Amino acid sequence: MNRKYKTSFPLAFATALLLTCGWAAPTAFADELIRSETVKFPDLNVTTQEGVQRLYTRIHTAAERVCAERDPILRLSVNACINKAEQNAIANANLSQLSAYYKNKTKTGDHTLPLVAAR
Repeated sequence: MNRKYKTSFPLAFATALLLTCGWAAPTAFADELIRSETVKFPDLNVTTQEGVQRLYTRIHTAAERVCAERDPILRLSVNACINKAEQNAIANANLSQLSAYYKNKTKTGDHTLPLVAAR
């Protein structure tokens, strides 16, 4: 056997093993990592634009908390997690005004629109 292959095989095997463990560990505990948060809004009038904006802000903030990651590798998926959490929450709320507001936000791609809150 060639000397080059003798030294590179253990290194390649160790690298493959580490990559497999790195992939398998998060998927093995995926059920335990599911997080959720309840967003309450009985104080909001969701028939008004202001009420819808405030509810969306609460949903978005909750999604950010639920999807927060300390692990640098898992941080890469935070935005996708937030988007999916928002979609699920808005679908579950089943409010046409909120769905329209969210659809308009995603259609324009502008997630930085200021949310007006007035009393």
